[in-house]
Amino acid sequence: MATARPVVSVYNFENPAEKTGTIPMPTALATPLRPDVVKSVHTNMAKNHRQAYGVGAKVGYDTAAESWGTGRAVARIPRAPGGGTHRAGQATFGNQARGGGMFCPTKVWRRWHRRVPVKEKRHAVVTSLAASSLPPLVLARGHRISQVAELPLVVSDGFESVQKTKQAVEVLKKLGVGEELQKVIDSKKVRAGRGKMRNRRYVMRRGPLVIYAEDNGISRALRNVPGVETASVDRLNLLQLAPGGHFGRFIIWTESAFKKLNAIYGTHKGGAPLKKGYHLPRAAMENADVARIINSSEVQSVLRPKLEAPKKFSFKKNPLKNKNVMARLNPGFLKKQEIRKRSTEKGSAEFEIVQKQKKARNEASKVHNKAAKGENAFYNKLLKAFESKAAPAEEAAADEE
Repeated sequence: MATARPVVSVYNFENPAEKTGTIPMPTALATPLRPDVVKSVHTNMAKNHRQAYGVGAKVGYDTAAESWGTGRAVARIPRAPGGGTHRAGQATFGNQARGGGMFCPTKVWRRWHRRVPVKEKRHAVVTSLAASSLPPLVLARGHRISQVAELPLVVSDGFESVQKTKQAVEVLKKLGVGEELQKVIDSKKVRAGRGKMRNRRYVMRRGPLVIYAEDNGISRALRNVPGVETASVDRLNLLQLAPGGHFGRFIIWTESAFKKLNAIYGTHKGGAPLKKGYHLPRAAMENADVARIINSSEVQSVLRPKLEAPKKFSFKKNPLKNKNVMARLNPGFLKKQEIRKRSTEKGSAEFEIVQKQKKARNEASKVHNKAAKGENAFYNKLLKAFESKAAPAEEAAADEE
């Protein structure tokens, strides 16, 4: 629900510090907020004031051009006829050619306008009115309402009879709207784009929207105040209530217009008397506190108990490939690996130790070989091989004799 305030104060337009009474909050200002509906309806409605435009049927084709054909080492695009001028022989017709026709030329029979369902427009208007009664949404649109007494701001009906602009501006400043009016004046700047050449040179921000029941001079008094717009409560327009498709417009109501909202849009208990067949939109959820609903005993009592997460086992890692796993299985592995690495680096203490061990091992090997085999062991062994083969040769010679 947009708001739950039961009553709204009515301020005297001549002396805003004085309250003339209170009014019950209309049901239309407590409807659910639907920014999606507002945006879609605004997008389609904003297209309905467009004017058709399009290029002429003969633009780019108003010349007796023909292609030169093949054999002249130029492209086969049609070329302007004649001679003696720069135009003669230039490419024509093509969208890539200078002075040629455009690609997919715009036509005036484009579908410029959009039909918007009446009920959607009414829903969008109602939710925009509800958003205008919430200070956070009004501030989010950029309105300066720090000096405004309350929202929605309702003024006595005498404000509708104001004839002079000077008097109307004084009333607005007494209501706390002076800061908003100054913001609009300071925002005036030159429009960016081609529009500055087309009689819409300046742009400025939107100010408050004054909604009245009867126009007894109020619209004439406020029509020249920068940023201030007026509207009849019987003919509310979404383009004014949510400029740019963003609801939260700062609205100033007259007492009669505010009282008329229930008669126009009705209540949840009955339809709208002045809009046949229309019923206010209802919230999809009566209670929007989802966390409270989920944690309530009614919901928790029918839910299954929370499932425990399955037990996870870590992957086995190969200690021959993973140094950390090997160090965990074999303490001191990393230290030994570091010593082994330093033993190959010249100048380190470990390298000197390895070299001493190697030298000692070589010396011991030489001593062992000398004691066990002698100096000529290999030569003597070689001679023995020849001696063992000579004896059979001598026996064979003796047999032949």
